[in-house]
Amino acid sequence: MTLPHLFIFLLGYLVLPLAHGQTVKVAVASNFIAPMKHIIREFKKENGHHISTAYGSSGKFYAQIKNGAPFDVFLSADQHKIQTLENEHLIVTGTRFTYAIGTLALWSNNTQFQPVNLAILTNNKFDKLALANPKIAPYGQAALDVINSLNLSTASAKKWVQGENIAQTYQFISSGNAEVGFVALSQVMQQRQNTPHSVFIIPKQLYRPILQDAALLSRGQNNQAALDFLAFIRSDKVTAIIESYGYHQPQNISLSESHQ
Repeated sequence: MTLPHLFIFLLGYLVLPLAHGQTVKVAVASNFIAPMKHIIREFKKENGHHISTAYGSSGKFYAQIKNGAPFDVFLSADQHKIQTLENEHLIVTGTRFTYAIGTLALWSNNTQFQPVNLAILTNNKFDKLALANPKIAPYGQAALDVINSLNLSTASAKKWVQGENIAQTYQFISSGNAEVGFVALSQVMQQRQNTPHSVFIIPKQLYRPILQDAALLSRGQNNQAALDFLAFIRSDKVTAIIESYGYHQPQNISLSESHQ
């Protein structure tokens, strides 16, 4: 093989991995597992990049990112974690945005507690009430908002079963370890557990809006896969996917306006 041909061969070998795309590591709030998997399937159809995901509570991801966890993108279940990371210069300025507005639901897998409605809470007839840990999980904080709005904190506190995240909370209810509990509406929709009598959508006035923010982390600022993935999240195709899982989208709100 002549030197020119050898050079061309080696050059092709070196650029081959780029042709197959880069890898983006994404930390995802556990309430968003189902739509995220759907989004990844669509993303892979249009891009040569690879997605590596980790699912868990937003609070734990925040702590891990502060301690140098190797994530490129963070999809939080609230705004606060992203805003704090921005204040700490751990995300790329100007990249945070609200990708979904969550819906809180009260759900029971126990037919004896159906139909599900707020009277189940106010009557205090249950033995165990499941909710995500309010200290680290935004959906848990929303559940606590509801409990406080109904003045039920004192009466129900001893009956709480707290999940580390909303996924574990769902399992508590699904397994029967709690007769009723607070979950993300998207979870029961995905699991086809949203029969008319098993789930009750909590009125929005009982809890603060669950504005779920995403951002490019400082580690991913030179990762084209991360940039492409965040752009894809904001596309019309993904907006439709997210809404199909029971989330809402902020309408006609610019990046700066949505965080004032």
